[in-house]
Amino acid sequence: MRKVLKIVIGIFIILLLLFLATGIFVKETTYTVSTEVNKPVEKVFKTFNDHTIIAEWIPSIKSFEAIEEKEGLIGSTYKMIVDENGKEFEMIETLTDYEINKKVELEFDAQGMLKTNLITFISDGDKTIITIEAVCKGTTFLLRCTFPYFKSIFINADQENLDSFKTYIEK
Repeated sequence: MRKVLKIVIGIFIILLLLFLATGIFVKETTYTVSTEVNKPVEKVFKTFNDHTIIAEWIPSIKSFEAIEEKEGLIGSTYKMIVDENGKEFEMIETLTDYEINKKVELEFDAQGMLKTNLITFISDGDKTIITIEAVCKGTTFLLRCTFPYFKSIFINADQENLDSFKTYIEK
């Protein structure tokens, strides 16, 4: 019995050390998602960046309001209230890069996660390819340990949002 207990404790300690090592060696979680929209880039870019309709294609967003809008948009900040499975939280979005019909870069600060999305729009005739290159960082050591294990959840959430946008704009 004692030998079994030692083995179980040993396995637990090894798994704990591996988990904690994740936070030391993995500083950020990165991924890319993409979709092709059957609309021209000008319409896609304008609609994608229209904050007045964002809740129509991302229903978890309950409100979106400007904190500060700057001339040229870069540096503008916004506050969103998001409902995830019945729990609301606040997310602050900062626009860090903006080039009409080409790209938008956004930084999000929410519940211990700092996330950067570089969203590019590539024209392909009457179609547009939207790509999100995302970088997620935890604000605490324990969050940095967990984020790599939730990468597939992050990917699925962003892909669902892109797919929802595609459905919305193509209807």
